[in-house]
Amino acid sequence: MTARSRVLITGSSGYVGRLLLAELAARVADGRLGAVVGADVRSPDFVPQGATFVRHDVRDAGLADVLRAHGITCVVHLASIVTPGKGSTRAFEYSVDVTGTERVLEACVTTGVRRLVVTSSGAAYGYHADSPEWLTEEHPVHGNETLAYSWHKRLVEEMLARHRASHPALEQVVFRVCTILGASVDNQITAMFEKPRLLAITGTKSPFVFIHDADLVACLAQAIDSAVTGIFNVAGTGAMTIDEIANALGKRVLRLPAWLLRGALAVLHPLGLTRYGPAQVDFLRYRPVLDNTRLTQVFGYTPHLTSREVFARWMESRRRPAG
Repeated sequence: MTARSRVLITGSSGYVGRLLLAELAARVADGRLGAVVGADVRSPDFVPQGATFVRHDVRDAGLADVLRAHGITCVVHLASIVTPGKGSTRAFEYSVDVTGTERVLEACVTTGVRRLVVTSSGAAYGYHADSPEWLTEEHPVHGNETLAYSWHKRLVEEMLARHRASHPALEQVVFRVCTILGASVDNQITAMFEKPRLLAITGTKSPFVFIHDADLVACLAQAIDSAVTGIFNVAGTGAMTIDEIANALGKRVLRLPAWLLRGALAVLHPLGLTRYGPAQVDFLRYRPVLDNTRLTQVFGYTPHLTSREVFARWMESRRRPAG
């Protein structure tokens, strides 16, 4: 990382954004980085020394002015709706995920930003019965239209591919990230693990791959000045089945036929009795399992923790007394 690099992070008030902002601020303080600017619609509780914060909604025009004002050479685009809040709509999520990315791309091209680093997701591959046991970057993105996050990540990746062809001067590093775990992470997956019993579909192993938040932050930081561009799966080595996860947690697995769970969710979701709809059945049944070979051999980053070690560390953090 050179002192010439000046970085802007979209979604800097989110979970990963806060961690990355702190890491890059430390590099500004010791001279390894020229500047880091956090941008988000939400003001952070704390801006670390060495960083600057700018309130900006990625859906709005004006990002190009921010990039020019701070001399930004690299944008790390994290802004996305991973876990929709109460009252969220699909139209709103699309406006952030897809329209927001389009605005970021336009601003980068307009101002001559050198590099764009984007967090995509393993969800971009989709949840399908014919997916291979291990997904590599050569497998096409095929996000399910019935699952907003998966579909939006597919649309974003297709947009990024078009820009790689039409604007090759803008370097791209795209990370397809698996389930992130860390001491304070809170998402749909951890909510599943907190239940008295873990839910699974009859006849499936429902494997999971995990990445520790510190490893993801390290990948993002390395991507800023790496000589390598391209698309990379970000996951710890190995996978855990739902039974292995349940055994580690000391819990039982509740297995239901797909047709029964789909019918139950079709009734309960409209009544507001569950946050999950019928489409979540495929989310449980056909989980994408990411192969990290290209990350380690081409990008040059080997996660410090395997999937099992990430889960063990997360489990330990949940058992640790508060404070």
